[in-house]
Amino acid sequence: MSLNPPNLRPDLAPAPRLGDDRAALGRGGQPTIGMVSLGCPKALVDSERILTRLRAEGYAISPAYQGADAVIVNTCGFLDSAKAESLDAIGEALAENGRVIVTGCLGAEPDYITGAHPRVLAVTGPHQYEQVLDAVHVAVPPAPDPFIDLLPASEVRLTPRHYAYLKISEGCNHHCRFCIIPDLRGRLVSRPAHAVVREAERLVALGVRELLVISQDTSAYGVDLRHATDRGHRAHITDLARDLGGLGAWVRLHYVYPYPHVRDLVPLMAGTAEAGTGVLPYLDVPFQHAHPDVLKRMARPAASARTLDEIAAWRAAVPALTLRSTFIVGYPGETEAEFQYLLDWLEEAQLDRVGCFQYENVRGARANDLPDHVPDAVKQDRWDRFMAKAQAISAAKLAARVGTRQRVIVDSVDADGATCRTMADAPEIDGNLFIDEGFETLSPGDIVEVTVDEASEYDLWGTL
Repeated sequence: MSLNPPNLRPDLAPAPRLGDDRAALGRGGQPTIGMVSLGCPKALVDSERILTRLRAEGYAISPAYQGADAVIVNTCGFLDSAKAESLDAIGEALAENGRVIVTGCLGAEPDYITGAHPRVLAVTGPHQYEQVLDAVHVAVPPAPDPFIDLLPASEVRLTPRHYAYLKISEGCNHHCRFCIIPDLRGRLVSRPAHAVVREAERLVALGVRELLVISQDTSAYGVDLRHATDRGHRAHITDLARDLGGLGAWVRLHYVYPYPHVRDLVPLMAGTAEAGTGVLPYLDVPFQHAHPDVLKRMARPAASARTLDEIAAWRAAVPALTLRSTFIVGYPGETEAEFQYLLDWLEEAQLDRVGCFQYENVRGARANDLPDHVPDAVKQDRWDRFMAKAQAISAAKLAARVGTRQRVIVDSVDADGATCRTMADAPEIDGNLFIDEGFETLSPGDIVEVTVDEASEYDLWGTL
């Protein structure tokens, strides 16, 4: 049982994962592949899809370097620091296994990878599933048993059994100056709504209790499909959320831009806390900054005042709404006055969950060429001040929950207690609720009610 760290990188998903113990069982003589997955939850879904395809072709999945005939490293390329982390992971895989195939966002820069690690077997770019499979076939030829392996395989998941990421679209139509995601993953391409719902139904049937909806821009879902209706399901985020909310699981929405139609989405969250299932009263909105001039330099909508009006309207519709966001401090040209404006905005907005990272150049991003880059020491000072403000808001909000009854989902149970999350907490990036008495009968995936009896800056403690 571990406390929630306050300095999680908001652009990263869980710690790197190598394979999956649940997928590791195989027959003798089966070719075996390992997978290291880095980056955001969207990349984690890509890793799951690759492993599922490999399983269907007769490969076993190894949870350890030593048991694999080759290792796939799914990389992150969002920030230069994330690129460095990816290079380190590739180097570790080479040292531990020696036969490495690289894919993911950093794969869009093959020369950068091979310049650091010339021994990699192949490099493929983001969501290039066929190219990854081709590289695996060359490195480790498949040897399927036609009576066992060439059957539809159950999906390989790298998350715990009780929650799953549900990717609804790929790519982004925004052109923020600090971001290269559209260059890496292209323009918005939405999945048909009926396909998303079918996948969600299958996951719930397998025991998933929480669906985490992800994309680069969730609120733009279906724009490229002209919000068409196909097989009874309309490709619009409001309709999709309504469909998913009726499946009997928690549904959590991430990466929702504050478009006007979000006002139609929020009412779907009313009553979820009482019903125990449905679209959770939780929105993950990437505001990035608040000052209009900084937002203009970022090439993002400069409407912080109207954003406060939107927040007020959302909370009027659903008072229990939890708002999470991420911010950048030290963006090129950011003045002390602009930063103070952000602090004042945060005080007024009273966001529940906040992540922040210091601006850094990303190869290929247009922000690199902006004038007046902020010194590192100033960025660090602003990050410290921002996080102190966010921590104070979080502490006050959590203290107000002491004495209340909360419905929680159990993530893990060990000798010390049960680690859970309320409806206001997404896995890996938000806080936890800990139960350290009377937890012995609990299991991961259980949803129970607890009374909150203690709070810290980020976490809660409760009793059954």
